[in-house]
Amino acid sequence: MHYKIEGAIRRNRTNFIIFAILWIVIAIVFVSPLAYSSYVAGLEGEFNLEVFFETFGTSITNPFGTFGKVFAEGATGTFFSDLIIFTIIYSVFFFIGIFRSAPKNEYTDIEHGSSDWSQRGEQYQILSKNKGIILAENNYLPVDKRGNVNVLVVGRIRFW
Repeated sequence: MHYKIEGAIRRNRTNFIIFAILWIVIAIVFVSPLAYSSYVAGLEGEFNLEVFFETFGTSITNPFGTFGKVFAEGATGTFFSDLIIFTIIYSVFFFIGIFRSAPKNEYTDIEHGSSDWSQRGEQYQILSKNKGIILAENNYLPVDKRGNVNVLVVGRIRFW
């Protein structure tokens, strides 16, 4: 299970910053006009839907001005309660996206058939880097070699 969390974090490292910036933009552009409009619509004691839509239409065209009005006219309580609700919904979708991008098993994104078993060219004492039976990138089993040249192929053939 630990590999899933690490894999999801590794895959989405740059997306965390994008999600945070998007959260801030949506909070200013959408949540502040929504909170301010609901605050103005409820000033008379009961919620007036016509005032809400009128205010929302004008405040969404100027979201930064509306963001300032939220704090200047005392609508901060409405703003923060709407922001908490929005953050919970946004977090649910965020974690669903992170969970869906987690690797399915611990061998996801690991290269199979690499030549990492040797260092500094020692594989070329046995293998050839130019011609022969392909084992991995730049690793060939020479066919003109004396001795045992049997090859065991481990894996499967996939047809898409």
